[in-house]
Amino acid sequence: MELNHEIIDTPPRDAASVVMLRDGTQGLEVLLLRRHADSAVLGGAYVFPGGKVDSADSGGATLARLDRPVAELHARLGEPALSPEQAAAFYVAAAREAAEESGVLFLQVGAREIATHSAATCARLRAGESFAALLAEHGALLDTDALAPWSRWITPRRPSVMNKRFDTRFFLAAVPLLQEAKHDDHEVTEARWLTPRAALAQYRAHEIDLAPPQIVSLLHLMQYRDVAHAMQHARSRPPPLIVPEPVEDGDTRVLCYPGDPLHPVQARALPEPVPTRVVWRAKRFEPPQGFGPWLD
Repeated sequence: MELNHEIIDTPPRDAASVVMLRDGTQGLEVLLLRRHADSAVLGGAYVFPGGKVDSADSGGATLARLDRPVAELHARLGEPALSPEQAAAFYVAAAREAAEESGVLFLQVGAREIATHSAATCARLRAGESFAALLAEHGALLDTDALAPWSRWITPRRPSVMNKRFDTRFFLAAVPLLQEAKHDDHEVTEARWLTPRAALAQYRAHEIDLAPPQIVSLLHLMQYRDVAHAMQHARSRPPPLIVPEPVEDGDTRVLCYPGDPLHPVQARALPEPVPTRVVWRAKRFEPPQGFGPWLD
């Protein structure tokens, strides 16, 4: 992953991402998907399932398939500047992208979650069929209760690792029981369930590539003992806004986050001991003191 120094003046694109969790034998695990090496966005990197918000995500047919009123989802997201329909579209985009990229369906029929993986439904979604039409065909609603708003990241005008800007809402979600993630083998070429510690260890060993939002999010996830703990915390506070501030320290590139002395926002967005900055060192972003305090 090469460092990018280009200044980008275009507004960021709205996007949504799902940080999918499960409880494993070694503790909380997170799903990481490897983007195709030829992808224009973070090619070859391991990311959380997600993608851009489409116009259909806020369409009437789609919003009619939600399990909660759009006003309630608007309040949960905690962004008064958005309309209720715009807020709801982030939930839709998160669930749609999760289904397309990982094959996990956050749906419910009646009062019950859909418990089994539907490869046919996900394949049809990947082929371009309407999400709303597929939901209606199954008599299903989108299970927005499964998606807990967690954080909001806006790519700065001088991005760190790519030449596109996104305004991404991250949601936490427990993978429904009996469902198994299966990557699409098109946009995504590999799926790994890893503890946050194991993922960061593989990154430190140059076995996988991660972008700064994933690095910092994995450090954040290390604070949770299990899925229930993570979900409870996400639902207990508004999602923090994180706009990285690029700073040059001699020949070293630094990305600062809210609460850092060099960031314009002095209030911390993420809890201790998550670092308030990462530095570019040996072709890797890492905390200033390295990963030792978290991994050794």
